[in-house]
Amino acid sequence: MSHEHQQEPDRPREPQPVRMSQQDFEDVVGDALDRIPEDLAEVMDNVVVLVQDEPDPEMLTEEDYDDSGMPTLLGLYDGVPLTERDEGWSMVLPDRILIFRGPLERWCASREELEEEITVTVIHEVAHHFGIPDERLHELGWE
Repeated sequence: MSHEHQQEPDRPREPQPVRMSQQDFEDVVGDALDRIPEDLAEVMDNVVVLVQDEPDPEMLTEEDYDDSGMPTLLGLYDGVPLTERDEGWSMVLPDRILIFRGPLERWCASREELEEEITVTVIHEVAHHFGIPDERLHELGWE
């Protein structure tokens, strides 16, 4: 099961993308993971968080592209949420949380905005690992 976080379709794309080194980007992802309360982080199970430059084409649907044909998908949870696993859940490859650097950098107008959007994207995808749907995340203010 895949859950994704993507840009708001009605927001115009910024003309100059914000660039961040790979190490700085990964550090911000790590900082976002550190914001997860310890009691929740301890129950995360069989999941890996990866930074990828761009989403693979097979991950995208028609609405995952902007008017210039660039991907808008910011992050993706690819796995089975904890709420859908049973006692027989073992010997499987880890779930993946993918954070897409290119779309995030293109989307943000400042380093501060980029750091905030990385954090929101990481928290959003981790929430899907816990079985929290998009609708509930939006109600909680995680858009």
